[in-house]
Amino acid sequence: MSALCERSGELSDVEAVHLLTLGRTPYAEKAGGIRHNALFIGANVRGAVGAGLADYTPCFLSEVPGMFRSGRMPLDAALVMVSSPRRGRVSLGVAVDVVKAAVGAAAYVVAQVNPRMPWTRGESTLPLSDFDALVERSEELCELPAGEPSAAALWIGRYVASLVDDGATLQLGIGAIPDAVLSRLGGKKDLGLHTEMFSDGALALMDSGVINNRRKTVDPGVAVTSFCLGSRRLYDAVHDDPRFAFRPTERVNDPFVIAAQDRMVAVNSALAVDLTGQVAADSLGHSFYSGVGGQVDFMRGASRSKGGRAVIALPSTAKGGAVSRISLALDPGTGVVTTRADVDFVVTEYGIAALKGRTIRERALALIQVAHPSFRDGLAA
Repeated sequence: MSALCERSGELSDVEAVHLLTLGRTPYAEKAGGIRHNALFIGANVRGAVGAGLADYTPCFLSEVPGMFRSGRMPLDAALVMVSSPRRGRVSLGVAVDVVKAAVGAAAYVVAQVNPRMPWTRGESTLPLSDFDALVERSEELCELPAGEPSAAALWIGRYVASLVDDGATLQLGIGAIPDAVLSRLGGKKDLGLHTEMFSDGALALMDSGVINNRRKTVDPGVAVTSFCLGSRRLYDAVHDDPRFAFRPTERVNDPFVIAAQDRMVAVNSALAVDLTGQVAADSLGHSFYSGVGGQVDFMRGASRSKGGRAVIALPSTAKGGAVSRISLALDPGTGVVTTRADVDFVVTEYGIAALKGRTIRERALALIQVAHPSFRDGLAA
């Protein structure tokens, strides 16, 4: 991509489709020959999407591989990163997610062979014959260091952890709240992982034996994920480790596969939740912030799992306490990612609101109780 960016002035009508990017994306920052199409909006392209310089395609992660293969999202070329070869094969390493489908669907496939890319187990390997060109270049993988969780995140982590029983299988994302949840699970036993994304916090629980995947009803004995993102220590840990199975999102995020996993607990974040339980996760008003991602896949799957729980976790306020994230109604233009019928629990630093099976009136009362005290009277009026 760096080489393409240098030639962007010579190009026209080139679309760069990405699931998620980290670091600078100079071709997305100004009008030119390359236009960014984000399947999930990161902080680095949010401004460009808002300014109309880049595009956003809402989609379920479980369906992206099918969109590539069916031609609904045609790919002329795929640029991917792989490990060093072994016996005529390479590994997609830390990101199998939608990459494997892209390699199979694109007319021309270029792979950067990076010795720093780990060799991962599962469904991550491809024969060298699948690639039209190979370019060897060693570079460090993008890392995402963990930050210090706020007091609110730690309380949210404590409440969410109370919803996780021994023997549960978890799906968690990345960020302060998932890290806080993971930090509170040290006393649990026989947990499992089936998650689109794997982080350093989950690795610590695997190393301690809290997560051993022993009681999973689907894929027992292995932690299933589609990609991992974190520190170099994490990337070294997944290298050739049989405890992990990296698989495409069409399987990892398949709601039917998720529902077949007993005691599946899915924990996802939100920008706002209204008093009926509708979840805004990719936009507020007419501004897009992130993406649909795998939230709906996992919320629907977990809510249908035997003993499963679909959890939305978020701080009670935004903008330094000036805005309540629990709102009477979502702002005009805000999209609903997860419907009010798919949410079992909403958790803030003030507690747990149980929504499943509740009337609209009961939901509103429960959600007001977990809103910030400064906003409760206004929400109840």
